[in-house]
Amino acid sequence: MTDTVLIEGLAVDAVIGVYGWEREISQQLLIDLELAWDNLAPGESDDLSHALDYAAVCEVVVAHFRTHQPQLLEAAAEALAGKLREDFGVPWLRLVIRKPGAVPQARSVGVSIERGNRP
Repeated sequence: MTDTVLIEGLAVDAVIGVYGWEREISQQLLIDLELAWDNLAPGESDDLSHALDYAAVCEVVVAHFRTHQPQLLEAAAEALAGKLREDFGVPWLRLVIRKPGAVPQARSVGVSIERGNRP
């Protein structure tokens, strides 16, 4: 299986950062996800119960950042990847977290991780 479900540019407000002022405000993160999923069954059945519900994935991501306030993007990525793999049973995922405006000279900075075994 080489199928994936994509979520790109999910905007999430989060308290994240190492500086004191960052701990007192909410900043927008942009999240891209690629999640391994066998899309054959939902493709044939046209039934959501066979699919990876991307709306549910997005809800978990948003809720995760309401309750977790990491300092580093790296810590945010690790925790979120673990949560998504556990909650949805995906064998592999690629996760990109971008923090727009964090460095004035760059449109955004961020991290990209892959976890699990890609089928």
